[in-house]
Order: sequence, then structure tokens, then C-alpha cells
Amino acid sequence: MIQRQQTLWLLLASAAALLSFMFPFVTGKVMENGVEADKVLKADSSFLLLICTGASLILSTAIIFLYKDRKLQMRLCLAGLLLAVIIIVLYITQMNKITKSTLALFCVLPFAVLAGYYMAFRNIRKDEKLVKSLDKLR
Repeated sequence: MIQRQQTLWLLLASAAALLSFMFPFVTGKVMENGVEADKVLKADSSFLLLICTGASLILSTAIIFLYKDRKLQMRLCLAGLLLAVIIIVLYITQMNKITKSTLALFCVLPFAVLAGYYMAFRNIRKDEKLVKSLDKLR
């Protein structure tokens, strides 16, 4: 049952997490040793962002193949939601360290990861309710 709606949302989350490694969240200037230098903030800009974004990418991809255990899928989607919120908070704290910062067009990618996890969770929960209602009819 890989052709379900939540699979598409999880693929969106995976793609957005992967693209956040390639495209910047914010660009700006930073002072280093008294010299103003250009700074581009991407998912691989700090170690914590790298780990969290990589974990989100792996988690969203792994959840797709756990379609037989919907309860585990729902728990992992909630963990992915929490991880996506942490990633957004990390981006914002890193952005505050940059002076003259300008949001890039691709700053929506972490929010797309969050939306993908949320919509996948909703559809998995809907499937679980449907299966439970069918079990009552037996």
C-alpha cells in the first residue's frame, strides 16, 4: 500500500529536506575578525542543522516503508513533526547571528517538511480510523 496519500506527503517532506542541503535559507553578512564576509545559511552550515536535517530526511523516507504498522507510522510522524520544529528554531537562531540578512526564496523548504509530516499524520490517522470502523462491522 505504498500508493497512499500519506506517501506523497512524506515524499514531499523528503524532497524538501534534501533540497534544503542545496539551496540557502538566508543570505547576509557576518563579522569575522573585523572583516565583513558574506554568509549563506543552508542545512549544512552548522553541525546541529546538518544532523537534524539528515535525520528528518532519513525518518521521512523510512516512514514510507512502514505502511503495515500504522501506529508506529503515526508515532514516527509525530517525532518528525517535533524534529521539523527544532530545525525551524535552529534556522531562526542561526539567522539572528547574521547581520543584514535576507530570506531566500527557498526559506519555505523547512516549512514544507513540517507541512508534509503534518499532512501525512492526518492521513495515517484517517486510515487507522477507517480500519477500526471496518473491524467493528465484522
